[in-house]
Amino acid sequence: MNNSHIVITEGLVKHYPIGGGYFTALDGIDLQFGTGEFAGVVGPSGSGKTTLLNIIGSLDSPSEGKAVILDQSVGELSQKQAAHLRKKYLGFIFQTYNLLPVYTVFENVEFPLLLLNMSVSDRRKAVLDALEWVGLNDKIKSRPAQLSGGECQRVAIARAMVKKPRLVLADEPTANLDAANSHHILQTMEKLNKDLDTTFIFATHDDKVIKYLKRKITLEDGKVIKDEIT
Repeated sequence: MNNSHIVITEGLVKHYPIGGGYFTALDGIDLQFGTGEFAGVVGPSGSGKTTLLNIIGSLDSPSEGKAVILDQSVGELSQKQAAHLRKKYLGFIFQTYNLLPVYTVFENVEFPLLLLNMSVSDRRKAVLDALEWVGLNDKIKSRPAQLSGGECQRVAIARAMVKKPRLVLADEPTANLDAANSHHILQTMEKLNKDLDTTFIFATHDDKVIKYLKRKITLEDGKVIKDEIT
């Protein structure tokens, strides 16, 4: 791991309007993440984990303070610039998989590459490589309904990793999986982190995930109360 910071937040605040006032989801977050980290933001529901991931992923913008992702300040990006940042450099893994049911496994994993200027042969190689990383080469023609929950999540990981992103954001990626599948998924992500030097940031309160983290940041009521190397 080198020390170049790919995520920096300074005094990050996020308010959401409620009734006549507002709810503060994040309250002055100062964090830095370097290349190749395997880190998690942990804490109870409502602590601000998902909000923080959404801002780092340029899906939301700060109310105050700043979030700088790969030298780009999220609050200053146009919608088009934010979409370009996500398209080129970021991968997302959600607890609900978000696979397209009418598409095959191959087509689901290929989908992010259709937005990039790649040849058909380069796309095919990238998809097959990604499916090999997650051990699903034998399922390329299957559709999501024919897969188990664990297999669906592995397809989602392949889709997130297919363009070799600099940063992967994983929001409760094991929430719908049993223990055996959770460990398989986490070992896969750990290997990709090492092999590709991709930075992973999780939002989780799952003890199975927490055991794999190299760094654990604890949020409570929108504030960082602990930041430890594990």
